Amino acid sequence: MGELLGIGIFIVLGYLISGIKFVKEYDRLVIFTLGKATGIKGPGPTFVYPVLQSQKKVDLRVITMSIPMQEIITKDNVSAKTAAVCFFQVVDPFKAVTKVEDPFTATSQIAQTTLRSVLGQHELDELLTERDGINHKLSAIIDRQTEGWGIKVNSVEVKDVEIPESMQRAMARQAEAERERRAKIVAADGELQAAEKLSQAAMKISAAPGAMQLRQVQTMVEVSAENNSTIIFPIPIELFEHHRKSPLNNLEAMVQPLVEHLTGNQHGTTLKVPDKDKEQA
Repeated sequence: MGELLGIGIFIVLGYLISGIKFVKEYDRLVIFTLGKATGIKGPGPTFVYPVLQSQKKVDLRVITMSIPMQEIITKDNVSAKTAAVCFFQVVDPFKAVTKVEDPFTATSQIAQTTLRSVLGQHELDELLTERDGINHKLSAIIDRQTEGWGIKVNSVEVKDVEIPESMQRAMARQAEAERERRAKIVAADGELQAAEKLSQAAMKISAAPGAMQLRQVQTMVEVSAENNSTIIFPIPIELFEHHRKSPLNNLEAMVQPLVEHLTGNQHGTTLKVPDKDKEQA
């Protein structure tokens, strides 16, 4: 009798111990009692009645799922291949267990069909330049379809778009033509600004008598610094307007310093102005 009691106590203790479960923070247990879903347990220690109850463990962490390369035809009839990645997680373990057999496979299939459908509604240029908007649209559509399974789609990212080589060459030529167009616009703007500045300078020079001639003299002074052997320069009579009634030796005295500077003469070479009286004699 005592042996039977000891065996009974051992069986009861084994039954109770086998029903103790320790659920991790990121897991949940969906409990079935006699085949009927009756609740969710976890995290932490919990008890499941052996034989009478069973459990299904569900992971609540974010899952990263790669969407295989899909062949698509864009709105402008360009064949392309694209791949994406989907980030989702189970937010309702009860639905994830009772509403769909395999929530991960189902989400993958929905993501693939939605990817082909949505990208086929856009032109190739939009696929390359409007990634953020397309990603947001994909996430919203897939999330609506998986909501009934207790799954939340956090984001979908299109990570690669492959186009035919001929299309790549055409796009490269287009990009090069666009760069040339922008370069020509920049050059034209520069010429326009330069022309405006030159026009302003010309107006200021024309408003000042003798300014152009002084600018010519300055240019010749700069040229003389380059050790040129021959320098031909005009001397406009406007510079000597106020000396028109003076003797010719006054004109000679004014021009002499300029000649010495231009010729680099340091030995007393002078400029001789012909004497009209002597020529007539």
